[in-house]
Amino acid sequence: MSDSKLKNLSMEFAVDIIELVKHLKSVKESVISNQIGRSGTSIGANIYEAQYAQGKKDFISKLEISLKEASETSYWLELLYRTKYIDEQTFKNLSTKCTSLKAMLVASCKTAKETAK
Repeated sequence: MSDSKLKNLSMEFAVDIIELVKHLKSVKESVISNQIGRSGTSIGANIYEAQYAQGKKDFISKLEISLKEASETSYWLELLYRTKYIDEQTFKNLSTKCTSLKAMLVASCKTAKETAK
């Protein structure tokens, strides 16, 4: 998995999340939109920040934070779907991207930990 692929997907996902937040705010949903806005955009922010980590432990920590934020975002997406704030197509599209990010982050964390030994 390439570093730029992870960065590109996280940026694309953050853009999608911002568009989702705009939609949610237009229908007067603010509680979940604030939460998913923070967690969904934090994934990429931490991936970008990891590029300038102060050593391997800091790098791994940033990627693990991204993974936690992706997991939280998955929760908010499912909640939005179950409460009918988003349709099935939107849910599947965003959930697939989020799952891909999680898989890439798990692989990146594993590789970084193995090379740190």
